[in-house]
Amino acid sequence: MVPRPVPGERGLYTVDSTWGTITPLQLADGVRTVGELEVIEHVEAGLPLIDTRLEHFFAAGSIPGARNMPHGSIADAIGSLDRDVAAVFFCNGPQCAATPDAIRALLAAGHPPASILFYRGGIHDWVTLGLPLDERSVDFRSGHTA
Repeated sequence: MVPRPVPGERGLYTVDSTWGTITPLQLADGVRTVGELEVIEHVEAGLPLIDTRLEHFFAAGSIPGARNMPHGSIADAIGSLDRDVAAVFFCNGPQCAATPDAIRALLAAGHPPASILFYRGGIHDWVTLGLPLDERSVDFRSGHTA
């Protein structure tokens, strides 16, 4: 699901396009979709970045500064989100359902749409553009680096 480098071919990646269904650019009213430059600016400002993928995907590498809140456990973590501070949510990319599922759960629980930013490109686009990954994991329950 995540692009893999082609051995011996710097800058070339193999992409599996056979999985998932492409998600819409606009997920819900009031939820803004952002791109890589907005994600970088968000992280540099010290604002929350949430990786909604399963823990083993997160542990294998994520966007630097991200916290892991697996989409199936988002209801358990909603109390750790500041309703007044926008957080960027992402997963494997445009074909992944994890972040759309997490965002639907947040909205159903009353989380304000203005506090949700959707990075649709996710790890797929991040890696394809040659942006760095961080292989340190952060436990969403404690907020501590593992």
